[in-house]
Amino acid sequence: MKTGYKALIAAAEAEIETISPQEAQRLHAEAAVQFVDLRDRRELERDGRIPGAFHCPRGMLEFWIDPESPYHKPVFAADRKFVFYCASGWRSALGAKTAQDMGLDAVAHIGGGFGAWREAGGVTETVA
Repeated sequence: MKTGYKALIAAAEAEIETISPQEAQRLHAEAAVQFVDLRDRRELERDGRIPGAFHCPRGMLEFWIDPESPYHKPVFAADRKFVFYCASGWRSALGAKTAQDMGLDAVAHIGGGFGAWREAGGVTETVA
């Protein structure tokens, strides 16, 4: 029996914090919170992003989090709450679960993703 993507997402969401777009908007102003955009570059260029979000393509997440990786990014070593998002919340649920499993203590994802953020009136910026 195989495990499909819906089951993987449901399992991840059972173990991580999912926040609403409204809660994400409240957290956005806090210095101790780092938003992480998991979408690919084409999505950022087409749709924009949440201001101040760190872009980490989903395929690089594990390599950028692990301090022993030659690709490690210092942003992931900071003592912050990490709020992950993607277009609709699927990749970010899986990404947040992975980040949590890898030892990041304060991790959440935006339910409904960037689309829900925009629908809730969240501010965005253009990416060149």
